[in-house]
Amino acid sequence: MSDALPVATIRTEVTVPLRFPDGYTTTARVISFNGLVDGREHVALGLGDWARERRPVGGHTPLVRPHSECLTGDVFGSQRCDCGPQLREAVERISCVGGFVLYLRQEGRGIGLYMKLDAYALQDAGLDTYEANLALGHREDERDYTAAAQMLRALGVERFTLLSNNPDKAEQLSRLGARVTGRVPTGVYLSPTNAGYLAAKASRAARAARASGIPLAG
Repeated sequence: MSDALPVATIRTEVTVPLRFPDGYTTTARVISFNGLVDGREHVALGLGDWARERRPVGGHTPLVRPHSECLTGDVFGSQRCDCGPQLREAVERISCVGGFVLYLRQEGRGIGLYMKLDAYALQDAGLDTYEANLALGHREDERDYTAAAQMLRALGVERFTLLSNNPDKAEQLSRLGARVTGRVPTGVYLSPTNAGYLAAKASRAARAARASGIPLAG
């Protein structure tokens, strides 16, 4: 990690049993932090070997998913996005191999819950998810992963595989000094109500991937 990265420390660790609506259960080590640059209450979920021992069995790199909070998708099961299914998938996949979900409190790609709902209204009028953010005076994506890099350093994660369809996450984390050894995609969760949203995300991700040097892991 970059020496210029502000130091964060672990504040609290607590074991939490998890149960998802489809019945899947696992146990997470939920970790909070002091000293995160944005002052938000981000948490890490240590899963699999990392939940028990803070190190993987066999010496493999942990699998890490930075997951941006989505109240509508993660909690209410909104079909306008694929956030809830991606979170559910990430928890199970990481539990199998060991690693972390970094649950980042940056709703609406960083514009906040109320603005995200305003963006939904603009999408109903014909804009895509990125055009709606721009129309509200925001950037397409305002998320910053400095706090995520701080969390990884505090957790002692020196290198990892990124679980994400978004090349921008890999690029930002690498720029912050994190050693991203590869990127593996999540599934695609298509529904009649999120087809346009997913198409816009795929188009933007393809553009970002061409500019990113982080390979997809085999």
